[in-house]
Parts: sequence; C-alpha cells; structure tokens
Amino acid sequence: MLCSVHKRIALLSACFLLVSCGGSGDTVACDERYWDGTVGTCLPNGWEILNAETLRQRGVPDETIAAFQSSESFSGQFPTVAVTRERLANVVDAAQYSNANMRSVEVLDGYEHIDTREFTIDGEKVSLHVFTGQPIEGEPRRRFYQVSTTVEDTGYTLTAVSPVSIAKTLEDNLMLILGEMTFKEPVVEE
Repeated sequence: MLCSVHKRIALLSACFLLVSCGGSGDTVACDERYWDGTVGTCLPNGWEILNAETLRQRGVPDETIAAFQSSESFSGQFPTVAVTRERLANVVDAAQYSNANMRSVEVLDGYEHIDTREFTIDGEKVSLHVFTGQPIEGEPRRRFYQVSTTVEDTGYTLTAVSPVSIAKTLEDNLMLILGEMTFKEPVVEE
C-alpha cells in the first residue's frame, strides 16, 4: 500500500523543482478556487494548475491526480503541491492512514523530521508531517509538507515540496493550499 510513497516523493522532487531565478511575493490570500470533481483547494496568486498532459510528460506517476506549481522560483526551485491517489484493499481510518504514510517516509535518504502538526481535512483529524530529505542522489535536499487522508476505500496524499530554507510567505502559500484541500464538492451559492 505505501511502498509507492517513496517513488512518488522522488518523482515529485525530480519533476517539479526546476532550476531558475526569481523573487517572492508578500500577500497570501485565495486568488482562485479549484475543483476538478474529485479534489478542490484554493490557490494563492502566482500558482498555476499543472494539467494531466504536462504531468505525464514529466514522468509523474498516474497516481498523481492534481498538481499546482508556483510561477515564481524560490532558491532556484519552483515549489509544487501534488495530490496522489491510491485504491485501498479495505476502508482505512484517515488517522491510521496518515500515521502509516508518515512512518513510510522515515526511511528516505537524508530524512530529518522537522515537525508534526494536527491537521483537519473534511472534518477528519490527520497529521501534517514536515520533514526534509534527499530522495534523489545528486539533487538538493528538499522540505516536504505531507498530509494523508482517506475517503471511503481511497487514500490521498498531499505533498508540498519546497527548498529546505523557506520564506514565511512561501510557507503561508503552501499551508493555504494544503489547508483548503477538500474531497467534497463545494456548495454553489445562488
């Protein structure tokens, strides 16, 4: 069930954090609502939706169902948030799935735990796991913000990838995207 987590983290690191130069913004607020029929969130200004074709061209596994990337680079990297999905053999409690995914990444090369925070997605209490690692030899270490949850017999993992040294504005952007994640269709107000 969780062996593919390592592969997904390594591919996300390789495929999304591209080298470039750029600046940073100051204000963090919801600029665009996103809903694709399965997952929704709120994107701050300067974040783009990566379409399925772009993801496949970058070699991202089919389990990745949504991805968002900053249009600005930070420390020469473009931070990214990706959502992966896996079918589970049985219905699993969201907190148990979250804890199992946290344990599964502890074996990554260069893994270093930074923080674990309580987190809620669609009313389910799970954990936000913040850590650094170097899943691809020769690539720089990365900072990961990872949250896992379940919806019926499907597990979802939300992974934000950034440079190890992170500005508060970038962290606020990542936390906005992760904090607004939902797997429930939004209610349209008339």
